[in-house]
Parts: sequence; C-alpha cells; structure tokens
Amino acid sequence: MEKSFSESYKKAGVDVTAGYKSIELMKQSIQSTYKEGVVGDIGGFGGLFAPNIKGMKEPILVSGTDGVGTKLKLAFLMNKHHTIGQDCVAMCVNDIVCCGAQPLFFLDYISLWKNIPEMVAEIVGGVANGCRQAGCSLIGGETAEMPGMYAENEYDLAGFAVGLVDKEKMIKNDKIEVGDKVIGLTSSGVHSNGFSLVRKIFHIGTEENALNQYQTELGMSLGECLLQPTKIYVKPALELISKVNVKGISHITGGGFYENMPRMLNEKVALNIKADAYEIPPIFKLIQKLGDVPMHDMYNTFNMGIGMAIIVPEQEVEQSLQILKDCGEEAYVIGEVVEGKKEIHIL
Repeated sequence: MEKSFSESYKKAGVDVTAGYKSIELMKQSIQSTYKEGVVGDIGGFGGLFAPNIKGMKEPILVSGTDGVGTKLKLAFLMNKHHTIGQDCVAMCVNDIVCCGAQPLFFLDYISLWKNIPEMVAEIVGGVANGCRQAGCSLIGGETAEMPGMYAENEYDLAGFAVGLVDKEKMIKNDKIEVGDKVIGLTSSGVHSNGFSLVRKIFHIGTEENALNQYQTELGMSLGECLLQPTKIYVKPALELISKVNVKGISHITGGGFYENMPRMLNEKVALNIKADAYEIPPIFKLIQKLGDVPMHDMYNTFNMGIGMAIIVPEQEVEQSLQILKDCGEEAYVIGEVVEGKKEIHIL
C-alpha cells in the first residue's frame, strides 16, 4: 500500500493512511482472539472461519447484531474508549447464547468523524477483550471515516456475531412448565440500554462535570459507574447448559424485564418475579429517585441488576447455583413459572 495516498481526499477530510496505521495498532489485539477455525488474517475482503461440526447431527448457525447506543455519549465526554467495545460484543453474543449457541466469530463496524488511529485501536482493543471473554474470534471489521456525518470526536460502533449449535441441543421453550424456577445472573450495572433516560435524569451533556461528580451511594463517580462494560454471560451459560436441563434463557436488554423475559416463554406459561429476591444495585435506586421514575417503567427500561435470566427445573436449582458460582457468577432464584400467557408479574 506504499502508493495508496490521496492528497485530494485528505483535503476533503479523509486520510486513508490513518486507516493503515489503525490496522497496525490494533493487529495484536485482533490476533489475540484467534482460535481454531480462523482462516487467514486481517486485511482481506471477507473474514474466513471454518467451523468444527464433527459430531453434530444438524448444525445451525445463529447470528446476532447490535450497537452500543447512546452510552457512547459518555465515552465521548469522558474520553474513555477502552471498554465500549466490550459492550458491543456483549450485546450480540449474550443474545445468541440464549438459544444455546457457542459464538464463533465477530465483526465490528466503526464510523467516525475522523480516523484517529490511537482511538480506533483503543475501541477495537475493547472489542477484542469482549471476544476473548466470549470465546469467539474477531475476524474482520470496517472503519469508515465520515467527515460531516458526526460531530468532532464522535463515532458509532456496531457489531455482528455468528454462533453454532446442534439443532437437537437448541434451547427451546416447549418444555417449560409450571413450577420451574427462574435464576437471575447479576449485571455489572446499567449495561448498554436506557441511556437516553439516564442522560436526561443526570443532565449528562448539558451540565458540566455531571459525570465526574462523586456519588456516595455508588462509592465512585457517576461516570465510572455508568461506563462499566456489559457483562458477557457466554461461558457460564454454556457451562450450565452442558450440565443441567436449561429450558429457557433471556438476555435482559432494552425493554427490561417486561419485554425480554416473555421472549423465552411458550404460550401456556407466565412468570412471577420476586423483586425482593436480590438486592437492587444502588445505581438503579438513584435513577428511580432522582428521575421520579415509576417502578413499572424502571423494570420496563433497565435490567435492574439482573443481566440474564435462566429457567431450570426446581430439582436442579441448587446444582445450577453451584455451577454458576464456580464460574464466578453471582446468581439468585428470582422467580418461578406459573400458569398464564407469556406474561410477567413483578411481585
């Protein structure tokens, strides 16, 4: 690429050589995610992956795509870009593990006002960290420099993941029955949804130093708390699936409890969730108090401290809790399956 340079394009706001520098800076992070199945290296027109389907009767590919949303605004204001990539990965891989799939590979897309190689490498470093946690490989991506599309120092980040599961081992909702229990895996905070409301309540972007203010209830600054990356549940979820009869999994993202938990149910059952089954993290109590947000809206917007919900038979609850504990997860029995029609009741 020695001759790849355009002075005219640079004067228009796009420096192609900055893109080449970005690739060099992020190359080590990307390669750290490679596992068996990766074919070739970065730089081609497509990411290549050869999945191992030995022993599978009917392999099914499972895909998921998402972005980070307006949480990015906090990264801009704080000039911290090393964790936001994990959010992007988590929003995709946590979705596809809900049907029992092992994530295989991930691709990212970054569009930004100006390609600053060091910042791009920082973002991709976070993506790579998320991929390592999920056990998948970062095999490609795209960085698009778009002057005039974004404000100075702003960008957007989205991603795409593909996983694999044998059809006979997919998590299906047809076996869920009255009496099954709901186990909740704790979240690392607000994760990556509800930030339009969060920013409004805390006057983020309109009130100077809003993110730097120390919050006694949180034990840290507001910005530190809110920028905590989304937890990735892939490995503990797959470990649980391999040892107990997991009947349903729900990733608690946009829409909170009311929108996401019913998605794992069949038409004959509902859920009773006990709000006092675990301690709601301080950040949600602070949001509710300062914003005077009705509790229904809180549970319909945020994860409220539970990032993933899993349904197992009552007789396998204790074993499930131990497995999750051994995986480093804090988990609680937060509810049970009752008669109903794909609805949820917060008690």
